[in-house]
Amino acid sequence: MPTGTLSDTPATVTVAVLGTGIMGSAMARTLVRAGHRVRVWNRTHARAAELAGDGATVAVTAAEAAHEADVVLSMVHDGDTVTEVMRLAAPGVRPGAVWIQSSTVGVEAQRGIAELARELEVVLVDAPVLGTREPAEAGQLTVLAAGADEARPVAQAVFDAVAARTVWTGDDAAAGSAQALKLVVNSWVLAVNNAVGESVALAAGLGVDPRLLLDAVAGGGLDMGYLRLKAGLILDERLSPASFATETAAKDADLIVDAAARAGVRVDALAAAGGRLHRAVGGGHGSEDMAAAYFASFEG
Repeated sequence: MPTGTLSDTPATVTVAVLGTGIMGSAMARTLVRAGHRVRVWNRTHARAAELAGDGATVAVTAAEAAHEADVVLSMVHDGDTVTEVMRLAAPGVRPGAVWIQSSTVGVEAQRGIAELARELEVVLVDAPVLGTREPAEAGQLTVLAAGADEARPVAQAVFDAVAARTVWTGDDAAAGSAQALKLVVNSWVLAVNNAVGESVALAAGLGVDPRLLLDAVAGGGLDMGYLRLKAGLILDERLSPASFATETAAKDADLIVDAAARAGVRVDALAAAGGRLHRAVGGGHGSEDMAAAYFASFEG
């Protein structure tokens, strides 16, 4: 599958960003900086209004944001919200527009989204992303994309602004190949996050300075940047604002466990990690960084 910039990628496009949470707002800012015409909408209007100072046009309705846009980019919490938001936008969406669906929704929900795309006569590109707030703000995400050849030049104009790499996984956005790869990658992310939290909690429980864990593995095969990042957030009590919220991580864990079950694959460790995330959410840590799963070692 091709990757990178396509030779006929347009220099600028009009993009309607639907959903201006952690990732949507960062991507909107990056698109503005790249010279694209950006309209933003969010169900909580104040969240979208914050982007006016960055050069985005703030729309009152989703349909207003989508009116005559070349690209509609959805970045919201889950599959049900994607469908709800896109139906709100539908009166303004022009036939033939490219719909870049970047929310992590899982393989099953993607099929329903593809049906909606056909109903609205838009060209769907399934495009979940790898990365959090800081890479999004810097245009350094990785996009996992699936979509027809006809959509790729316009989609690539958006991807080139927000991402350092685009990995095309297929030409059928309905098949869910990009969503499937995102779940596989997130299974690794959540596994490491869980392991960090448990190890730091165990150190604390045994009366060991958790920072000695980092000293003990420094420079060896067990050392890794993600260990130091997540352990640092816990030890320095920097769990807000979140780069990847605990409630979102819990949602993704559920998607992974469900997809694995449908495929006949047991993911016992990931199921346990999901349980820890849900306990952390129940303990009031849902809006904090997913490293807050650490607290599930002591709560509940």
